[in-house]
Amino acid sequence: MNDAPAYGLWGLVIINSLIFVVFAFSFAKPQTPRDWRSFGAFSAFLVALFTEMYGFPLTIYLLSGWLGRRFPGIDFFAHDAGHLLETLFGWKSNPHFGPFHILSNILIVAGFILLANAWKALYQAQRRHALASGGPYARIRHPQYAAFVIIMFGFLLQWPTLVTLAMFPVLAWMYARLARAEEKDAAAEFGEEYAAYAARTPAFFPRLRAAGRR
Repeated sequence: MNDAPAYGLWGLVIINSLIFVVFAFSFAKPQTPRDWRSFGAFSAFLVALFTEMYGFPLTIYLLSGWLGRRFPGIDFFAHDAGHLLETLFGWKSNPHFGPFHILSNILIVAGFILLANAWKALYQAQRRHALASGGPYARIRHPQYAAFVIIMFGFLLQWPTLVTLAMFPVLAWMYARLARAEEKDAAAEFGEEYAAYAARTPAFFPRLRAAGRR
């Protein structure tokens, strides 16, 4: 991990932020003010992440003294060393093939797949003016918010920073509050149908089998 320093690349900050924000937008398709709040928070997380990944490594600067003492001989201002979990756990090879980075990629891809499938199910239900209870909604009541959290956690495994670590629980709490607000709206609109759906379907953590199956 002795490659040359690779920060101050603000063009990469902008390009990567736009790619992932637009990619997420194409799946999430925010429409209501509540949708835009959740998507905006997710976008802010991505911008903060890529700012430290390619722009200004704030976390590395703040922890440079401790990191230098704990891991002498490693140039923490080289880009590969920014994959801190691989470094802290002693991964000596290319961090892009390390266990945390691989798990990160799996979670990010899975999150985007969940987000896409959730939007498809929600869109079809909205066209019928019906309660969304198919697809991912058969497993959990808030698959889109769960997808955002999974993607953010995946990025944290790949490139943890003090800012995004602080943002993560705040955003997760915000998504939980937005989910509760959506539940109140759905209960008002669908009444007993939603009450029965909520009784058999977990909010965020799916059961091993879809609700209603034996």
